[in-house]
Amino acid sequence: MEPFETREELHSRMFFYWERNMGVKNYLVEGVSGTGKTSVCDELRRRGYHSIHGDRDLAYQGDPKTGEPLDGFAHEHHIWDVDKVRALVADQSHAVSFFCGGSRNFDRFIDLFDGVFVLEVDLDTLNRRLAVRPEDEWGGRASEREFIARLHVTKEDIPKNAIIIDATAPISRVVDAILGNAN
Repeated sequence: MEPFETREELHSRMFFYWERNMGVKNYLVEGVSGTGKTSVCDELRRRGYHSIHGDRDLAYQGDPKTGEPLDGFAHEHHIWDVDKVRALVADQSHAVSFFCGGSRNFDRFIDLFDGVFVLEVDLDTLNRRLAVRPEDEWGGRASEREFIARLHVTKEDIPKNAIIIDATAPISRVVDAILGNAN
């Protein structure tokens, strides 16, 4: 095979290979707030991959066990619509799909994915990223940042047995690492 001239050409060839030889694959990209899930989703889209902004397209406030919608806002009630996740996973029109975002009910659909990636950053990087968020965005208030920092330390809100991705690197390298580990 000839050497690739550009990163875009490499990704185009990888996508073509996946499309022809690998079949339909679905991946979850998780991590605490501020680790870069939205940026990863945007970069995957820029490169031509099918990616879903879970926090925008699938999320609502609900009971993590029953899915019953709830009023108000609470971190522990930030869940994804399981039926929508199942429908998107079943959609065979894309060779590969990436679901990016956080959900408190991931245990209800995590088994649908071919792989799970967790974005990790050090606490200083996390605090720097959250410090520039506006107050009306999750993580923009001091109390929310303290809560996120606790989750960062305890890892209680993220999937276990995932492929850990160092998300302190530039976004292009973070996405390269995800694509390199997607099989």
